[in-house]
Amino acid sequence: MPTTPSTALAAAETRPAGGAALGEVALATGIGVLLTVVLLGLVYLHRTRRTTVLSRVGGRLGRATGVPDWVALPTVLTTLSLLLALLGMLWDIALHIGVGRDEGPLANPAHYLILFGLFGVFAGGVLACAMPLDVTPGPAAVRFVRGWDVPVGGILLTAAGFYALLGFPLDDVWHRLFGQDVTLWGPTHLMLIGGAGLSIVGLLVLEMEGHGGRAHGDGEVGRTGRFLRQGSAMGGLLLGLSVFQGEFDFDVPQFRLVLEPFLIAGAAGLALVAARMWMGRGGALMAAAFFLVVRGLIAVVVGPVFGEITPGFPLYLGSALVVELLALTWPPTRRPLLFGGVAGGLIGTVGTPTEWGWTQVSQTLSWTGDVLVEGTLMAVLAGVAGGLLGTLLALGLRSRLPRPAIARTVVVTSVLALGAGVANGLVATVPDDVEATFTITDVTTDPRTADIQVQLRPAGAVDDPAWVQITAWQGDGLVVEDLERTAEGTYRTTGPVPLHGTWKTLLRVHDGRQLYAVPIYLPEDPAIPAEEIPAEDGVTRSAIPEIDVLQRELKEAGGGLWLVSNLVVLACTLALIAGISWGVGRYSRRGSADERFPDTPVEGPVPSGAGRR
Repeated sequence: MPTTPSTALAAAETRPAGGAALGEVALATGIGVLLTVVLLGLVYLHRTRRTTVLSRVGGRLGRATGVPDWVALPTVLTTLSLLLALLGMLWDIALHIGVGRDEGPLANPAHYLILFGLFGVFAGGVLACAMPLDVTPGPAAVRFVRGWDVPVGGILLTAAGFYALLGFPLDDVWHRLFGQDVTLWGPTHLMLIGGAGLSIVGLLVLEMEGHGGRAHGDGEVGRTGRFLRQGSAMGGLLLGLSVFQGEFDFDVPQFRLVLEPFLIAGAAGLALVAARMWMGRGGALMAAAFFLVVRGLIAVVVGPVFGEITPGFPLYLGSALVVELLALTWPPTRRPLLFGGVAGGLIGTVGTPTEWGWTQVSQTLSWTGDVLVEGTLMAVLAGVAGGLLGTLLALGLRSRLPRPAIARTVVVTSVLALGAGVANGLVATVPDDVEATFTITDVTTDPRTADIQVQLRPAGAVDDPAWVQITAWQGDGLVVEDLERTAEGTYRTTGPVPLHGTWKTLLRVHDGRQLYAVPIYLPEDPAIPAEEIPAEDGVTRSAIPEIDVLQRELKEAGGGLWLVSNLVVLACTLALIAGISWGVGRYSRRGSADERFPDTPVEGPVPSGAGRR
């Protein structure tokens, strides 16, 4: 049934632009409380030895994987939960792109997957801390109370899971204060993504604690099983780090295109370098293969199966090959930090062109010459920073971190470099003298679609743009129409675009640091409130910041509340990173450094700058 103005208005009225209805808040709170009570009840019964269900289930899983019960059960639970949350998150992004705001958080089926998935991550951490009985869980265990030691990996997993889970209720608070920020990079959204992604580090540490620090000591499960399990863990880290690229994967980025190679190279540098150094030969390729299988399956489920917009994804194969080839000629244990930096630099310079080629066939908004120089420099920066962090992670898991002063300097410098790169990518300008005139030729009238010709003034407003395109979204679908240039400053569509119902249709231009939009058609939205901007033939409109259209529901926040709220989220994120650094460092200091690295001869010395302190 076609969407009419009246049905569009009715739909808008049922989708609140602020927080959820109090009834839904109460129900979501009740679900969270119930899950927590069940979890704590299990912990109490286990610690008081009134039930052995956790030990029995964990024991069966442990016998199959060669790790203790307090590692096996939390690892399986967390892994399944992370996959569930990832599916929910990509489904949720597709839903918001296709239909816009929710009628309420519990009216969105994807939110259930995210909620239960993140709670599962938190529960996995709690169980890892609670399950060890009458044993010291690993060399880095922390005394909780007398007679109860907890593994440091469990602490990291609990903290990351709690941080991610906390983003769910805070998201509603954020919407009440500032309105709906329809972007993946909203601060509370980053809490969900960051906490879930970094929880993998807790799993990696827990894995090593379960083997007493001997990564190759689990002969029961065999070398192949060990390799597959470790590869899936590193592939999971790559999956978590890649969620930050989500808007580029759906062809609706709200930021400059140089951020995409930056984000891809950073994720590749950290996860692939860590995988190669921790797992040995083939580790980087195994992590990339696991990533491609999981993201490919999720793309099929979200797209053809659920009938939503199909998400794309980067390849990482070129970067994985670069890391593997470098390791063949330069053993990673020789000056490991230098190896990580060089590997990251090669990811930025050699791996990035493979992603460049992939965008030409997988994205409507493919990479162009407009981002060639800056995009490559950004990719090198992120690749090197990620490679150094990945090296420290692998060294930490092997109990071979360099001196604390060196490790801290590398972590702080790399995080600052990544932050500077993100800040640079977010800096965009809007010209104050650019206008667009639209010549609209209707193709259908009910519902209305049209071919559009765009005349930019001044005619030389764009030089070699990253894109000049029309996006129509949130009308129960997505249309991204890359415009054909017919003359200087003149462009036209190659197919009709929608101009009816709840569709939001706008011209988008990205040229260098300039990133702006010109609305073509926006529906009336009483919940904001906002009046309709009609699509009129021959109309001329001025360029405005994209956020004014793409995040139309945002409220003006006075008194510095917006800045303070963002700084609080940033401080919490840095605290989580600091906590993870502490946990990896604690394990490295207290673990065993006797186990040799992969590809290192038995008689070979411990690498310089990467030994016990």
